[in-house]
Amino acid sequence: MFLVLSSSLNPNSRSRILGRAALQQLQEQKRETTWFDLVEFPLPICDGATAYGDAHVQKLAELIEQSHGIFIASPVYNYDVNAALKNAIELTGKRWTGKVVSLMLAAGGGVSYMSAMGLANSLMLDFRCHIVPRFVYATGESFEGNELADEDIQTRVNLVVTETLRLADALRNHDA
Repeated sequence: MFLVLSSSLNPNSRSRILGRAALQQLQEQKRETTWFDLVEFPLPICDGATAYGDAHVQKLAELIEQSHGIFIASPVYNYDVNAALKNAIELTGKRWTGKVVSLMLAAGGGVSYMSAMGLANSLMLDFRCHIVPRFVYATGESFEGNELADEDIQTRVNLVVTETLRLADALRNHDA
């Protein structure tokens, strides 16, 4: 099973559009896929105590644990992924261990294209995640309304899905 995690809390999120594009590619390739949107399943702030017992936290943790690969769709704020995503990772912790993770980011401009690296480094070092080295970084001009309007970005989404499936399948076959 593959998980697409949409972390934006903005109802008009561009990163959600990227996540939906990946979801569509996965479904077209007949892959079992689950969509988890932090707007639909709000999470409590990680308090290091009672927040872990929240029903939405437990659902997300279970999905992460069951997944062969995780596609993260996140907005970029202040040269980093959003706080809601960081909070979700804190709440689900070790469930991320060894997962194949892809990043799809939407930002206001082109200068923060390296913003994925902090999260990638954290996931690699803390949980030994396999970060797919190809990621999607899209800016405002790549979207038109609620649609992805940039053919190059759609191609990148397709490549990210292909690479993620290839890596996840190879690791699963190796472990079998």
